[in-house]
Amino acid sequence: MRGAGGCAGPAERGRYAGRMLLPLSTPHATRLEALAECGSTNTVLVAHAAEGWPEFSVVVTDNQTGGRGRLGRSWVAPAGQTLAVSVLLRPTFSLEAFGWLPLIAGVAMARAVREVLASASEAAPESKAESKASESKAESVASEAAAGLRPLVTLKWPNDVLIGVRDADAGRTEKKVSGLLAELVPSPGSGAPAVVLGAGLNLTIPADGLPVDTATSLTLHGADADGLPDRALSAYLRELRALYGLLQQHDGDADASGIRRMVSEECATLGRSVRIQLPGGGSETARAVELDTAGQLVVRRARDGALQSVAAGDVTHLRYE
Repeated sequence: MRGAGGCAGPAERGRYAGRMLLPLSTPHATRLEALAECGSTNTVLVAHAAEGWPEFSVVVTDNQTGGRGRLGRSWVAPAGQTLAVSVLLRPTFSLEAFGWLPLIAGVAMARAVREVLASASEAAPESKAESKASESKAESVASEAAAGLRPLVTLKWPNDVLIGVRDADAGRTEKKVSGLLAELVPSPGSGAPAVVLGAGLNLTIPADGLPVDTATSLTLHGADADGLPDRALSAYLRELRALYGLLQQHDGDADASGIRRMVSEECATLGRSVRIQLPGGGSETARAVELDTAGQLVVRRARDGALQSVAAGDVTHLRYE
C-alpha cells in the first residue's frame, strides 16, 4: 500500500526491521510514522496536518526520493545514509513570530549533532591512532576528529547546520550536515495556520559519496553508525520540543523566552562578512550584525554602510575574522 505523497506505508516497512527502530525517539512525538521510502516527508505531513493530525506528529524516513530544500532546491539523499524528518507544529502565537520556528529547529539540530559527536568522542578516544590519514579524500575527511581537530557545530542563518574544523595551518572550513525547511499549512476557515518543519540530516554518507564538496556527514566526524538514526532523531525532537515550548509559553516573544539569545549564540553568521543571494535576484555583500525581533538577519551593506533586514536569502560566509 502507498501512503500520502506516494510513500511506502507501514505495511511496506520490512527493510527497517532491526535497523531503523526508534525506541528513543518515539516518546518525544505525539505520533511518529517511520516510512520505508518517501518522496517528501514534508508533503506527507502537510497532507496529514489538513486531516487533523495532532501537534508534534512526526514523519521520518531514511530514503527520501524527492526532498525539497530552500529556494526550490532539491535535497539529495542517498537511500539509507540520510535522515529526513518533518514535525507538525500548531503555534498559538502571532504570525509575526513564525520566523523563529525554522531558527529554533536549526538550534535543535545543532545541539543534536553536537550531542552525537560528543558521545562518539567519549566512546572512542583510541581513534587518535588513525590521525595519519592517507591522501584519499575519504580517509582525510574521516580522520579530522582523529587528528585532534575540534569539530565546531554551528547554525548558518537561516537554517543550515554546519560542522567546522579548526586547523592551525589551514584555518577553518565549514561543511553542511543538515538543512531545514518550514512550510505553512493553511487552516480551513479563519483558523491559524500550522507549520511543518522539515529537516534533512546526513548520517553515514562516505566522503566519496557526498553530493558536493561543501557537504559532510556525521560518521565522517566520528559518529558511530550503530543506532545513529534513533540517537540523532531523539536528541533533535527533545531539543525542538523544549525550545518550541519556551516560545509558546511566552506567546512568541523571542526576548522574554530567551530564544533570540540562544539562536544568536548558535549562529555563526553573526559578525561575519557575507554574500546574500536575494530571492528576487541580485545579491548584497554585507556584514551580519544581529537578528531582529522577528528573526530576520540585520546586515550592514558594504556598498553604502546602511542597515538592512533580510527576511529570506541564500547566505554565503565569505571568510573567518
